[in-house]
Amino acid sequence: MGTVLGAMRNVRWHELQHAYGSASQVPGVLSRIAWGDAPSSDEALNDLERWIGTPPVFDSTAATVPFLWELAATDTVRDRAGVLDLLSTILAAGNPEHPAWTRAAHDAVAEGRGTAVRLAADDRATSPPRTVRAAATRLLAAIDGHTCPACPAGPAPSPAGA
Repeated sequence: MGTVLGAMRNVRWHELQHAYGSASQVPGVLSRIAWGDAPSSDEALNDLERWIGTPPVFDSTAATVPFLWELAATDTVRDRAGVLDLLSTILAAGNPEHPAWTRAAHDAVAEGRGTAVRLAADDRATSPPRTVRAAATRLLAAIDGHTCPACPAGPAPSPAGA
C-alpha cells in the first residue's frame, strides 16, 4: 500500500459495521479512491458515502475519517473535492441510537481542520469540476459552525484514568 493509507492495516475492519454489514471492504474501497481510474474512483467514493456517510453514521465512520483526510491531502487522488464533501456529509450525519459513534465521527472530522485550512489556501488545489479549495472552504465553515446534540461545545472528554 505504500505510505498513503499504509495505516489501514492497523484497523480491525472486520469488527466494525457500516450501513450494509461488515466494514471489511472499506480498505479496498479507500484504495480504489486513492489509485483507481476515474470510473472506479467515482464508484468507490459513492459506495463509501452510502456505507459510512449517510445518516446514520456507524462505528466504522470514525475509523475511516483519518484516511479520508489523508486522501484529501494527497495530490494524486482524482476527486479530492469529493472526499472533502464526504467529510462534510459525515459531519452533518448522526446516529441517535449511538451518540458515541456520532461524537467520534464528528471529532475525527474536526481533527482534520488544519488540513482543511491548508487546502482552502492552496491556489493549486483544483479537481474538476469542483475545486478542492471550494470544498475545503465549505468544510472549514461546517467544522467551525458545527453544533449537534452529540457534540457539546469543546473537545471530547478524556476517558477515565487517561
